[in-house]
Amino acid sequence: MNGFKKELTDNILPFWINRMRDNRHGGFYGRIDGKGRLHPEANKGAILNARVLWTFSAAYRLLKEPAYLDVAQRAFDYICAFFIDKEYGGAYWELDYKGNPVNRKKQTYVQGFMLYGFSEFYRATGDPKALELAKEFFRLIEKCYDSQWGGYPEAYSRDWQPIEDMRLSVKDANEKKTMNTHLHILEPYTNLLRIWRDEELIVAQRRLIDIFTTKILDRETGGHHLNLFFDEEWNVRSTTVSYGHDIEASWLLFEAAEILGDRLLLEKVRGLSLRIADAASQGLNPDGSMSYEEGGDYTDSERHWWVQAEAVVGYMYAYANSGDIRYKEKACGVWEYIRNHIIDKEDGEWHWSRFPDGSINRKDDKAGFWKCPYHNGRMCLEMMERFDEG
Repeated sequence: MNGFKKELTDNILPFWINRMRDNRHGGFYGRIDGKGRLHPEANKGAILNARVLWTFSAAYRLLKEPAYLDVAQRAFDYICAFFIDKEYGGAYWELDYKGNPVNRKKQTYVQGFMLYGFSEFYRATGDPKALELAKEFFRLIEKCYDSQWGGYPEAYSRDWQPIEDMRLSVKDANEKKTMNTHLHILEPYTNLLRIWRDEELIVAQRRLIDIFTTKILDRETGGHHLNLFFDEEWNVRSTTVSYGHDIEASWLLFEAAEILGDRLLLEKVRGLSLRIADAASQGLNPDGSMSYEEGGDYTDSERHWWVQAEAVVGYMYAYANSGDIRYKEKACGVWEYIRNHIIDKEDGEWHWSRFPDGSINRKDDKAGFWKCPYHNGRMCLEMMERFDEG
């Protein structure tokens, strides 16, 4: 496979450099819609800003291009100035286009992505403020840990009190704990361990891996999918299978065990990682793409951009961990689908998705609250750095 560096440096990153910087109010615009129209007064989301910080920090660390550092620094400075709650700690969910908080809730998922961005910015720059913020956000997340039942509740009020609506998005079930949030705490803890070998952090990482293997992984059906929603006591509250989250978790879980340096744990997780990748393969289509999800009475065969990006990485990890060429063939098939159908060759970046009939989804954003350069940018960086696939 090839073309990953070119895709990153000629398409994905230039789109964000040239079209998303808000030079009037600071930071980045909140939205470009699926038809390419800029909405300069759209609200600014914490997820977008944290993911921009991570992506451009990682790109600068690997490629040393000054323009990438400029964007990473811009994201870091804007987050510090506007998203961080100076009174109660943590990051707000949403600002207006001028930088005023409009939703002050503390979503645990957001705190994880802020930690991910801060830790990568430190890896790229050595900025001591970034390391201190990474440690601060780790300690904030750990204060949320449920000492009775284990795991991390979804959301809190501004002052870290329980709230009724804990949903990450309107599509999600309003449950106390979710696979998605735990996955995106695991991910930044892995990154933080690269720069800070703290004993409390090591314990927390082991605990998270155990939660995945004993609570989140669905062993009862024998399919090795991940359950998505849970109540406080880890009773399963959903039947939907998310193929994209399965394949993403397959490699993030392996990476999380790998960083600990525990050979026995790593071998255990290696086997689980392969079985999760196999379960995700139920979502593969004859055209090489991966469908979004499947429920008890429906199948959503929309080909989302992020699912395709995670499938490339997940299958390459499976290939590296097994030597089975069939996994690499799957990765190649997904990458070919991306190149032919998901990359926007006219206006840059990637389309949100293709519908099952092959038409482009222009209803959802080209860039916005959830559409960021993180999944596709990380795919390129992983392929370049870990697998030496240019």
